[in-house]
Formats: sequence, structure tokens, C-alpha cells
Amino acid sequence: MKHLASFAPRLVSITVGSILLCLATGCSSTRVENNASSTQTQIDLNHANYKMIKAGAEGRSYGFRLLLGIIPITAPNTAAARADLYDHVGESVNGKSVALINVTEDRSTTWLLLFSIPKLVITGDVVEFTGEGNGQMQTVQPATLQQPQ
Repeated sequence: MKHLASFAPRLVSITVGSILLCLATGCSSTRVENNASSTQTQIDLNHANYKMIKAGAEGRSYGFRLLLGIIPITAPNTAAARADLYDHVGESVNGKSVALINVTEDRSTTWLLLFSIPKLVITGDVVEFTGEGNGQMQTVQPATLQQPQ
């Protein structure tokens, strides 16, 4: 009887710990959705009018959903993923004639027992137009705010 009395608290703590561990971790699975961008622009890269700034640049954005993905708290944002991509280019692209080419957009969701984490990854090559191939070079002026008069 003494042996059973000392075993009961240990069994309760193991059971409670196992339940908490299952609730905290749960099962996880990921699915990937490939969606093409909704706006496209035709760019002529047949001439020596560009230079590669960063090949395979990648930007990410994450979201959060509660209760098996039913209640959305935040969603992954395309603008945030592009901003993250340009932040990881390694040099400033402000005021330069740059384009993002060979763009892929991957959406995936990691499903856990109590919540899910949607993720958006944008991958592409960042090129800068030099205008050397056809003799035309247009400089890009940074946007400035004008004060009302």
C-alpha cells in the first residue's frame, strides 16, 4: 500500500506533463501552394542592358491563426515579403532602375494542434538596368514630398 501511495503523485505528474506536451506541440504538416503573381510586365533582357545585383533573393512573411487555422490573427503579406527581399539584397536599391525577374511565390502553412502558421516566400533575381546595350539610360529620381503652397 505504501508503494502505491508513493507511485500515485508520480503517475499524476507524468500524466499531466504528457497532456501538456501533447497540447503544446501537436502534429505538424506542411503543404505548399504555388501561385503566379497577378501582375506581370514584359522586360527585354536580350541586350547587355542590365547587370545582376542578386540572384535568388528571397523574402518571407509569416502569419498566425488560432484554433486549427479557423481564427485569423495576422496573414502573410506580399508587400512585407517583397520588402524583406529587398532588405536582403545586400545593397540599397533606392533610386536605381531595378527589376525583380524570375519571380516565384510559394505559400505554405504549418498546421499545429492549437494554431497554424501561414508563410509566404517570394524568390527572384534582382537586376539593375544600365542602358549600355541600346545607348539609352534613364536616371530615376527618388520621390520627394512637395509641401502645399
